[in-house]
Amino acid sequence: MNWLIEFFGSAEYWSGDDAIPLRLLQHLEYSFLAFAVAALIAIPLGLLIGHTGRGAVIVVVSANAARALPTLGLLVLVVLLIGVGTLWPVLIPLIALAIPPILVNTYEGIRGADPDLRDAAYGMGLRGSQVLFRALLPVALPLILLGLRLSAITVVATATVAAYVGLGGLGRYIIDGLATKNYAEVFGGAVLVVLLALAVQTGFTLLNRVIVSPGVRQVR
Repeated sequence: MNWLIEFFGSAEYWSGDDAIPLRLLQHLEYSFLAFAVAALIAIPLGLLIGHTGRGAVIVVVSANAARALPTLGLLVLVVLLIGVGTLWPVLIPLIALAIPPILVNTYEGIRGADPDLRDAAYGMGLRGSQVLFRALLPVALPLILLGLRLSAITVVATATVAAYVGLGGLGRYIIDGLATKNYAEVFGGAVLVVLLALAVQTGFTLLNRVIVSPGVRQVR
C-alpha cells in the first residue's frame, strides 16, 4: 500500500515525459495497432477456413505457436534484423502473439455451428457467403468475441516489452524501476497494466451483452 501511495501520489508521475497519462496512451497505441492488425488477418482467415474446411492445418500450427512463441526472443530477433527507431520491433511480436487466439476461436465458432443450422440455411436458398454471414456468424459470435478478448488482454499485458527497445508505454515504469531499484515505480507500473487488462476484460463483457443475440447467449 505504501508503494501505491508513493507512486500514485508523486507529482513527477503526473506531468512531463514520464506522466502516467502519456505512458498509458503510448501503451494503448502499441496494443491497439497490434490487436487491430491481428484481427484483420485472423478473423477473415478463420471465417474462410471454418466455412470451407480447407486449410485447417493453419489453425493447428497457429494454436501450437501460441504456446511456444517466445515473445521477448522474437522481439530481440526483429531488432537485430531491422533495428530500432520504429514500432515494428514491438508490433511484429505482438501481432504474432495476438493472431492465434482470434484465428482458433473464429475457426472453432464457425466449424462448430450446428450442422442442422447450416443445412437449413442452404435449404432456404442461401448460398456461400450468405450462409456464413447470415446463419453461422451470429451463432459463432460468442466464441469469436472470446478469442478477441483473450487476444486483447494478452497484447495489453505483453506490450510492456516495448520498453526493452527504448519505446514508452507502461512497461517503462517496470524496466526503469528495476534498473534504479525503485520498487514503488515497478509496483505502480504493474498495477496499471493489471488495471488496463481488467478494463479490457470488462469492455468485452459489455460488448458481448450488446451485440450477441440473447438467444445465442443463453445457449452458450
